[in-house]
Amino acid sequence: MPSRGKIIVLRFSAMGDVAMVASVLQELVAQNSGAELIMVSRAAFKPFFDGLKNVTFHAIEPRTIHKGISGLYKLHLELKKYNPVAIADLHDNIRSRVLCLLFRMAGVKIRRIDKGRKEKKELTRSVNKIFKQLKQTVERYADVFRAFSLNLTLSHRLVSDKKQIPTKAENLFNVASTKKIGISPFAQHIYKVYALTNMEAVIAELNNLGYDIFIFGGGKEEQLIAENWQDKYKNVNSLIGNFSLTEELAIISNLDIMLSMDSAGMHMSSLMGVPVVSIWGPTHPYAGFLGYGQQESDCLQIDNPIRPNSIYGNKPCLCYEIPCIDLVTPESILNKIKQKLKDA
Repeated sequence: MPSRGKIIVLRFSAMGDVAMVASVLQELVAQNSGAELIMVSRAAFKPFFDGLKNVTFHAIEPRTIHKGISGLYKLHLELKKYNPVAIADLHDNIRSRVLCLLFRMAGVKIRRIDKGRKEKKELTRSVNKIFKQLKQTVERYADVFRAFSLNLTLSHRLVSDKKQIPTKAENLFNVASTKKIGISPFAQHIYKVYALTNMEAVIAELNNLGYDIFIFGGGKEEQLIAENWQDKYKNVNSLIGNFSLTEELAIISNLDIMLSMDSAGMHMSSLMGVPVVSIWGPTHPYAGFLGYGQQESDCLQIDNPIRPNSIYGNKPCLCYEIPCIDLVTPESILNKIKQKLKDA
């Protein structure tokens, strides 16, 4: 198994999963000075890997030049130029399997993530549910590299990576003594989103307490919601649509705390070493997707035999005919944030 030579790492999506890979690679290159990694993911996610020693980013463009079998063959030829000795498949989907097959035929070592699909089905099924903590996804990633005889012990600790505030955001950080709270209130799946009326109640009280509030994440529709909050509350700043991912990461790194769904905002904060208070509905930290270095005690969720009923949050989860995520009260969120800020 290779301790020297280039290893190609495959993880194309989703945003939060790719951010978790970056957290693992940070520790991998720190513990293995000779490791050389080629990270293959979507171009938009490159900022997660900027500055990582011995990590080269190679973009996959699945909608254009790397679309279909012919596109994957072209990507294979691009990656072949690195003369890799191994492939770490952290995705295990059709695209990654095709690439691995092409490299396997050339004698390149392949190791693939064990996603624990059986255990996850047992955790989320409604009958005979087996409710227990599963292996964390970052450890599943790490196992792939350990199979190549690389030394890798994950610390599961937050390490602050404070970056320079972008010039166009400097005015938002004028008062250094004021606590800075990020809020990432949206998610890819609607069932993982806390009711916006409840979230606004949280925002209103944080605003009244005098904290500086920064809203992250989303498209045009979410941008309008965030800008409405910005107009209503003097301490609220919407960053949606105004900053690049690199700039957002820099801003996150200067926050005191992030409030997030089970979503990319949590994993981006982990990458920057920022503590997160997270809200969970149909999903559960036991499935292994808690942000790297975050604490389960900072996960706000209700106990109900229905939960979790989904790994990815793409299914509704009703508890007493109410979305289970909305049974988390604004008061409990505010109390947790105030406690975390006090203890910091």
